[in-house]
Amino acid sequence: MVTALMIFEAIICIALIATVVLQSGKSAGMSGSIAGGAETLFGGKKKGLDELLARATMILGILFGLVTMALVVLM
Repeated sequence: MVTALMIFEAIICIALIATVVLQSGKSAGMSGSIAGGAETLFGGKKKGLDELLARATMILGILFGLVTMALVVLM
């Protein structure tokens, strides 16, 4: 059981790294951080692949945390 969870956690970890790396950059220096913050403030939404990758990152992060907690309890 523990070995299966460790393998599952490794797969989740690799998928989580891939989704974070595939996301587009949110800023281009100081001007990007100001413009990006204003865009978010005024209701700018992510579109297409960025939205999918952001949702996948959130789900994989939660799954990673849950599997890690399960492994701690089992060990």
